[in-house]
Amino acid sequence: MEISFVELRQKVVVNIVDGKNLGHIIDAIFDDSYGKLMGFVVPGLKRGFFKSQNDIFIPYQNICKIGMDVILVELLPNSAPPQPAPPPQKEPSHTYAQEYSKNIQATNWEQS
Repeated sequence: MEISFVELRQKVVVNIVDGKNLGHIIDAIFDDSYGKLMGFVVPGLKRGFFKSQNDIFIPYQNICKIGMDVILVELLPNSAPPQPAPPPQKEPSHTYAQEYSKNIQATNWEQS
């Protein structure tokens, strides 16, 4: 199945564990060494008028189904989504995806 990023951004992301609408995809994270998709980023929950919590990283392996209107993901409550193991690198260096995934805080699912 081929799909563009523009088409992905138009779909609503829903967690199948609790049925919460996580919003729309705001970014896609790739491993620049291998060109592999590591996951997507959705916005964190809003606090106040302009402020929001840290964005939510959804690892590729947690995507259950991409449908016509919705993307179903599985994120367990009170636990950080498992981060994909970085592929072996020839030289020790940090990739953008590794830095980005380190900086994104896991979702606090205790909010209801």
